[in-house]
Amino acid sequence: MADFLDEKRSEIGARLKELKPLVEEYERLEAAAAALDGVPSQNGNAATARRAPARAASATSRRGKGSGRRGRPKGSGTRGAEALNLVREKPGITIPEIAEQMGIKQNYLYRVLPGLAEDGLVRKDGRGWHPKDAA
Repeated sequence: MADFLDEKRSEIGARLKELKPLVEEYERLEAAAAALDGVPSQNGNAATARRAPARAASATSRRGKGSGRRGRPKGSGTRGAEALNLVREKPGITIPEIAEQMGIKQNYLYRVLPGLAEDGLVRKDGRGWHPKDAA
């Protein structure tokens, strides 16, 4: 019986010695992931700095697109360009006026125009929108 216990102790010791570098690597990676949680990603959101769940990442790689974003690429629509042209033609134009000119609902423009402002193309002054290059 003593031989059996000694053999098992030896096997367990050898396996622990084998696994120790992997455990240390795991702890280093865990600490790095925790440190990155507080660092904002390119879009400024610290919560998105961590990787997507494995199933989402694998679905993206199967499709081959790689962007992780569904639908049409951001900024590829014509509505933003049309709104920008109206702002350039009529500086100070409001969102309700733009929506009327374009024949669309206002709520869409409340997402489009701040995006144009973020891109440095327009600026808001009161309720009106102005082209960025105009003072």
